[in-house]
Amino acid sequence: MELGNIIAVLGAVATFLFGMSTMTDGLEKLSSGRLEQILERLTSNVLKGVLLGAVVTGLIQSSAATTVMCVGFVNAGIMKLEQTVGIIMGANIGTTVTAQLLSLGDISSDNIVLMFLKPSFLGPILAVIGIVFYMFIKGGHKQTIGQIILGLGLLFIGMNTMSTAVAPLQELPEFQAVFTAFSNPFLGVAVGALITALLQSSSASMGILQAISTTGVVTFHIAMPLIMGQNIGTCITALISSIGASRNAKRTAMIHLFFNIIGSVFFLVVLYAGNALFHFPFWANTMSMNSIANLHLAFNVACTALLLPFNRQLVKLVKLVVPGDAEERELSVLDDRFLSSPSLALEKAHDAVVQMGEFSRDNFLLSVELLNKYDPKKLERLNETEVALDKLEELLDNYLVKLTDRALTQEESTKVSELLHTLSDFERIGDYAVNVSESATVLYNRGISFSPEAKGELEQLTAAVGETLDKTIACYQSRQRVLAVQVEPLEEVVDLMADTLKNRHVERLKTGACTVELGTQFLELLINLERISDHCSNVALRIVRQTASKDDKIRIDTHAYMRDLHHGGSNPEFDRLFGQYREKYFTPIAQSPVDP
Repeated sequence: MELGNIIAVLGAVATFLFGMSTMTDGLEKLSSGRLEQILERLTSNVLKGVLLGAVVTGLIQSSAATTVMCVGFVNAGIMKLEQTVGIIMGANIGTTVTAQLLSLGDISSDNIVLMFLKPSFLGPILAVIGIVFYMFIKGGHKQTIGQIILGLGLLFIGMNTMSTAVAPLQELPEFQAVFTAFSNPFLGVAVGALITALLQSSSASMGILQAISTTGVVTFHIAMPLIMGQNIGTCITALISSIGASRNAKRTAMIHLFFNIIGSVFFLVVLYAGNALFHFPFWANTMSMNSIANLHLAFNVACTALLLPFNRQLVKLVKLVVPGDAEERELSVLDDRFLSSPSLALEKAHDAVVQMGEFSRDNFLLSVELLNKYDPKKLERLNETEVALDKLEELLDNYLVKLTDRALTQEESTKVSELLHTLSDFERIGDYAVNVSESATVLYNRGISFSPEAKGELEQLTAAVGETLDKTIACYQSRQRVLAVQVEPLEEVVDLMADTLKNRHVERLKTGACTVELGTQFLELLINLERISDHCSNVALRIVRQTASKDDKIRIDTHAYMRDLHHGGSNPEFDRLFGQYREKYFTPIAQSPVDP
């Protein structure tokens, strides 16, 4: 084979892969998240999941992308592990659409109408149309549509060029010998899986196989193991995306892998055992682009039909392989149908913000437990909850933005603003809880710890912050002023405790009684705990303001209200509560300085 042919093959593969990537990216952009929303909501049963998985993957042309979506949804707590099984099965069916499009290359050129559907004709036409839309027509989704058309055109051009470039290979004995070696099913599966894993696209590796089939060296018993291997290799993308994710997210990626492995092993045994007994007449038939596409489709449909009745057993299998308890975080439902009734939508949003507060409290408690006794499982659960917290914030942000497009009353607009500020406070509390867990991790990894006295100080401070957080969530959930007014005096005690411990820390550093390494972590903990209580104060203050009378000072000037509260001595209830919390939390640590 001449050097020019080799360069032509490489260039054709590059064009084909770029076309595939361009088209897929355009399809994903055009969906604008709508496909994700469909997957989130319409997976009530496994059959519906299969259909949805096939449709969504058929539209975006990437089973890996659909599976990665599922991994993300499970990781964020939006979708349960069991809901993903049908989607993943359907994704394998949907990804066969590209191969069917590429099989147009087998159309006879005798008919002038059908001739224009061949890649050699259709590719350049689509590329020209696509580049015109992409470069010269602006506005709306026209540029994205142009990207999709251009990508499809490049896909056909690359396929046609590959078919032409590999034609001389059919005369080479070495090339025929390589494909003869693939008659070993294990080698065929391994090569198919490896190539697909490298390309991270079964559609792309299938297209390359279809192009090679034009040489006439690809027979049924060679194509079948390669197709099976391609299905297995495409799982690599989801497996990579699950690294660092929750336990159930890892299980989702494993479902994709096991589904393809079990299906491949089953049909590999059936086909080869059947051929050994009955000598199938089609075993050595030469495969065309069209027959490879149909075989790909038939295999994926057969795998789905085989394993669909065992979807629950598949879930149990991955739970055995990835053992451990996975705490699933189900997020509040924010249905767009509620938007037609702003008052109802606001109530649902309020429930979701309360859930954010509960998530942030859960993570605070976990971070405190990690300080007392480090446990990697608790850290994993904390990280899972943080992902759910971030996802819920994103959902709420988008939901409330949609709500502002409606005709809202002044009171409803004010409520939207309050929700946006409060969800931000709860999200920040979750972030500071993560910071506390990171300090716990540093202490564990470096094999250092605070003295018993310093641990006692932190226990008092974290207990005060914990009560502040409990009262904040309770007052926000019930909108009770009597609970809300208890937060600020407690937050003031937390500030007092943090300032006292910071001053002690500085003195210890001056005298050399504290190491810089321990002191740094101690100071970081004080800062993060104090900031958690600050955000609690923000939330409670909103409730106090909302429930105040119209002539109350907090309604007129919030800053003046806070100044008088802390320095004016004009609020006996505040002074009483401050004294009560000071006695409860500050007095036990106020006696003598200690070393961490």
